[in-house]
Amino acid sequence: MKKILALCSLALMGSNAYAFSQETHKRIVIDAVNYMAQNPTTTQYNKLKQYANANNLTINALANLLGQAAYDVDDFEDTFFCGAITGDCVQAPLWGAAQSIVKYTSYWHFQNHTQGADSHGNDFGGYNYEKLTVWGNVDSLAATWLKGDYLDDGAGGETGWFRADDTQYNTYGVTEANYRVDSHSNYSMYDDFEEMPFQPIDNLGQYWYQSFLQSGQPQLLGFVFHTTDLLQPHHTWTTSALNHSSWESWVKDYYDQEDLNNLQLVRSAMATFTPIAKNSQDIRPLLTQGGAFSYAQGGIVLNSQDHYDRLTTAKQVIPHAIAMVVHLLNHAMVSR
Repeated sequence: MKKILALCSLALMGSNAYAFSQETHKRIVIDAVNYMAQNPTTTQYNKLKQYANANNLTINALANLLGQAAYDVDDFEDTFFCGAITGDCVQAPLWGAAQSIVKYTSYWHFQNHTQGADSHGNDFGGYNYEKLTVWGNVDSLAATWLKGDYLDDGAGGETGWFRADDTQYNTYGVTEANYRVDSHSNYSMYDDFEEMPFQPIDNLGQYWYQSFLQSGQPQLLGFVFHTTDLLQPHHTWTTSALNHSSWESWVKDYYDQEDLNNLQLVRSAMATFTPIAKNSQDIRPLLTQGGAFSYAQGGIVLNSQDHYDRLTTAKQVIPHAIAMVVHLLNHAMVSR
C-alpha cells in the first residue's frame, strides 16, 4: 500500500493541465454518476451514495473527485525515456506541448485493435511504433526524436555512452511492472523506443482497479476511469497523429452544444456491454468491449475533419464511454 500511495503522490506532482481531453475525461465520469442518480433502480446508485457518505463526501463531491482523478492520469510523472548517447532522462519531448504527446506516460493509453496478441502475451497490445498499421507525422517525429532511446530503469541499469546515467525514475521497475498484469516482460523490449511494446491501457485500468479493491480509496477508482480513452478511436486504431489532437479538441468544444452526453443514448449504450460478473475482479473484458466498439465505429475521424462525420462518431463513442464508467461503478460498489 505504501508503494501505491507513493505513486499517487507522484501522479499529482504535475499540476499543469496541458490537454483538453483531460476535461472530457472528467465530464464523462461526472455524467456517469448523473446517469446513475437518474436511474437508481437499474444501477448501484444507492450503494454509491453510501460509499460517498462513508468517505464524508456528497455524491456531487464524489463525482468531482472521481472525475478529477481520471483527468489526473495524463499528468502522471511516471515515464521517462533516456538519451541513447547522453543518458539524460526526461518525461516529455521539447516539442510535445504543441502536439498530442505532452508526457511520455501517454504511451500506456492505447489498445491496438489493428493487431492481435503482443509480445507480452496480452490479447491486444498497446502502442508499438514498429507494429503500427496507421501512423502520421507525430508518430514518425517521435520515433525519429527518440531513436535508440531507452526506458529509464533506475540507477545501475541501462546507460548512455561512457556509462552516462541521469536516471530520474525507475519506469521499468515501477510503471511497467505495475501494468504488466498477467503478462511477462524483459528489459530488452524497452531499450529502443522505436521497438517498445508498451503495455495496453486495459492493464493500466486493471492495476488501479485492483489497488482500489485493496484500499477502497476513491482516487484510485478514479484513475481507472481514464480507460475511457478506449472509446477514443485514435487509441484503438493506435496513432498519435491523423487528427488526434483536433478531434479531441472538437469533442471538448461541442460536448454540450451537441448534447454528446445525452442520457437516452447512454441508456441504449448500457445494453451493448456485458456486465462484469460480481465474483470476478477482472474488468479487462469490459474495457476491451469498449475498445472494440470505438475501433469498429470511429475510424472515419482519423481521416475526416468534417463536422457531421465527427458528430456521428461522437454521438456513439461518448455515450458508450459514459456507459462503460457506469458499468465499472456498478461493479465497484458490489465488489469492494
